[in-house]
Amino acid sequence: MILAEKIMTLRKKKGWSQEELAEKLNISRQSVSKWESGASIPDIDKIILISGLFGVSTDYLLKDEVETEEISEREIECGETDAKCVSVEEADLFLRLKRKIAVPAGLGTALCILSPIPMLLLAGLSEYGNAGVTEDMAGGFGVTVLLILLAIGVGILVYGEMKLSKYEYIEKENLTLQYGVRGIVERNREGFARTDGIATTAGTVLCILGVVPLMIAAAFSAPDMVYIVCVAVLLALVAVAVFLFVWAGSIKGSFNMLLQEGDYTAAEKLARKRMAFFPGAYWCAAVAVFLAVGMRKGGWGARVFEWKTAAFIWPVAALLYAVLWMVIKSIVVAKLDKKHGK
Repeated sequence: MILAEKIMTLRKKKGWSQEELAEKLNISRQSVSKWESGASIPDIDKIILISGLFGVSTDYLLKDEVETEEISEREIECGETDAKCVSVEEADLFLRLKRKIAVPAGLGTALCILSPIPMLLLAGLSEYGNAGVTEDMAGGFGVTVLLILLAIGVGILVYGEMKLSKYEYIEKENLTLQYGVRGIVERNREGFARTDGIATTAGTVLCILGVVPLMIAAAFSAPDMVYIVCVAVLLALVAVAVFLFVWAGSIKGSFNMLLQEGDYTAAEKLARKRMAFFPGAYWCAAVAVFLAVGMRKGGWGARVFEWKTAAFIWPVAALLYAVLWMVIKSIVVAKLDKKHGK
């Protein structure tokens, strides 16, 4: 029997109507009707609910008896290969967790981008405003808020990574999917494609619109304080755009991780392992440059921290990091592909 027939048989054995089964699964009767007619298949979470509801295994539901030989080969491959085998339950828990932490991940990244805004505005007020903000006040409060926002953002990101640590093998190791998982994951990915497209489009539009205030200020030869406000608006819009990119990318990436496609092919995973040293080394170097540039000699040989100059190290470092990461990863992946004859 195929999945559609099994769901219908199990339902009838319980003496339930399609409406009763739909109510127990918190779905519409039309969804049950489509499953039983073979017009669609349940998502991973519904497969697990059906399994528990009828007291049968997910293997029973997913493995078609007419494909016994093919199923046997898949099971042998899953049991004997060195690759980690991912079950339906594991895949479902992983996808649920990725969706759950996608919003905090986007928020944490957005906070890191927003962190320089208070410092920029305070610097502008101290230089061009009449609000009684001194340069020392601007530097002290600005850097304090920047560090607080960075700490919160990084803390959120680290917490999310900690929750995902038990599924680290999905991102880094070669996988073998249990029978039925691939089809369900692909269907979930197709269902999310429209949302991903909307989020990506909206983020791109926001990045473009962020430059508009600067262009208008330049056209009217606006005062320097206006330029500073325009830069703050640009960073705010970019932060919202990055939130959308990270949120959608995190969910889309969870599908690609399981299917080992896109940035999660075998070569990409091996490349990440070989480049594991790079982020730590790079950002340690960035901190060293930040301190070296910011520190200058004051009167009587004292050291004074020039925060205005040093602050711009971080956006430059972030852009340079992205460029270097892509270039180095491309080189590593190309070498690995060449080594394996691809």
